[in-house]
Amino acid sequence: MVSLADYGDYETAWCPGCGNHSILKAMKQALVSLELEPYQVLFVSGIGQAAKAPHYLNTNVFNGLHGRSLPVATGAKLCNSELKVIVESGDGCNYGEGGNHFLATIRRNIDITLIVHDNQVYGLTKGQASPTSETGFVTKNQPEGVFSQPFNPVEVAVAMNASFVARGFSGKIDHLSGLIQTAINHKGFSLVDVLQPCVSFNKVNTFGWYNQRCYTLPDDYDATNRESALKKASEWGERIPIGIIYQNQRPVYEDHYPFIMKGPAAKRPPDVGKFQQIIDSYK
Repeated sequence: MVSLADYGDYETAWCPGCGNHSILKAMKQALVSLELEPYQVLFVSGIGQAAKAPHYLNTNVFNGLHGRSLPVATGAKLCNSELKVIVESGDGCNYGEGGNHFLATIRRNIDITLIVHDNQVYGLTKGQASPTSETGFVTKNQPEGVFSQPFNPVEVAVAMNASFVARGFSGKIDHLSGLIQTAINHKGFSLVDVLQPCVSFNKVNTFGWYNQRCYTLPDDYDATNRESALKKASEWGERIPIGIIYQNQRPVYEDHYPFIMKGPAAKRPPDVGKFQQIIDSYK
């Protein structure tokens, strides 16, 4: 039986009060509730404070380049369909440097889960604006405020017909853990954008700010209705919905290639006959 102890307990490098602590706790709860053994899971991360989260889990981890987690995760899933592949990093890493990979992965609908720690700032590099920072947000790098419009990843994902789109809040650990569980179980690409405070560099979007605005979607909300999902995805400001915003059953990328579903490539014996045919074709 899987327990929290199986995933370890490590000292972190995060600031006290950082939302990353709660997200890590929610992730552990989700993995244990799903009865996933550490060897059954692969975490892929990039660069940033959020990208350190898998470092504090006793499981398989690939720490890649800034913004390049999704291509690595895609390759891992295609090589080993038995793995639960989870990408975990921040808003800058996934929506800034990794923005193009984010869009490409939605289009392909690879069966992987993306957990984004969205604190609307670059925390590791000391507080410059991220793609999700609000217009007017003042930082040391943007002393006159951010001029660009903020990127809304949830709205973009719904508009692109992503197969699972959810928004969580680090202040509601049990709710977030449930979202992560559902995302991991969903067949296809799953996005969970997690709102979280950065206590050091974001003095606007604080725990209290989120807590006053975030509300859980009601039980009768229809997450399969794309039109209503787009409206909910664009709702931001005084009211911010959290929960499963949208989901569908689009064909999964791997299903187009039946050989991928036969299990890990490493466990399949080579076809010596075909290999010889390839060699002979060069003679």
